[in-house]
Amino acid sequence: MQARRKSVQCISPTGLHAMSYKEWGDPLNPKVLVCVHGVTRVAEDFDSLAVALCDEYRVVCPDVVGRGYSGRLRNPMHYQIPQYVSDMVSLLARLDAETVHWFGTSMGGLIGMSLASLPDNPIKKLILNDVGPVLNPDALVRIGDYIGQDVRFDSFEEAEAYIKAISISFGPHSEAQWEKLARDVLRQNEQGQWVRHYDLGLAQPIKASTPELAAIAQTMLWAAYDAISCPTLLVRGAKSDLLTAESAQAMTQRGPRARLVEFAGVGHAPTFVQSEQIAVAVDFLLNQE
Repeated sequence: MQARRKSVQCISPTGLHAMSYKEWGDPLNPKVLVCVHGVTRVAEDFDSLAVALCDEYRVVCPDVVGRGYSGRLRNPMHYQIPQYVSDMVSLLARLDAETVHWFGTSMGGLIGMSLASLPDNPIKKLILNDVGPVLNPDALVRIGDYIGQDVRFDSFEEAEAYIKAISISFGPHSEAQWEKLARDVLRQNEQGQWVRHYDLGLAQPIKASTPELAAIAQTMLWAAYDAISCPTLLVRGAKSDLLTAESAQAMTQRGPRARLVEFAGVGHAPTFVQSEQIAVAVDFLLNQE
């Protein structure tokens, strides 16, 4: 099964931009699964999951604006959740699906959580992959530090080693899996150097955050989470430094009272390329109510 690469036009306060997405399965299938990646990742993260589910779903995996094959925003300060939610509404209109299931890793989970909190939203099942309303500030500093670094490599091997080093919290993977995880987020520039496949301006809103703004954001995220009513699965890497065990437990007690599954030996965030991780998602989406 081969994916189709498509695009939808979206709008920001400074103009229009294209959001690229991959679509797997029958394009007329009314059962739609939307999979949204983390802050520096791309649609290809879900290739393995899409292959496992495309007989049951039309699986749609966007490159969030600023990443991969999608356009870039003229004002980097708009690289924030409200803009991403707006873009996803445009995508859902293009898909013409009455309801969807949603899988969101990290940032993709925050987008899904925000969308699922709105009245009359179409999300009927939600998977939050290693993310919640409380984000460990130390982890955010770690992520913000490497996002904006303009690193360039003369060989793919050097670039792959770098991606592996900053992604080691993903947990154990085969060499072939690491090679794909790296190749998906790298490209060659005009000088033949290997660089990351996203706008370095993504770092600006993160670096501009303050403790006061973070506290306001946390309050808003908890309000969004508490408004969710659909069945929700919360996945956590047992070694995660972004979603603490305490926060995950709190999410099982309020709002949609998420069902919690933890993966040993994994930090932030499970990649869902391993068969045992894919099986958890398949079971929840197809069997659990």
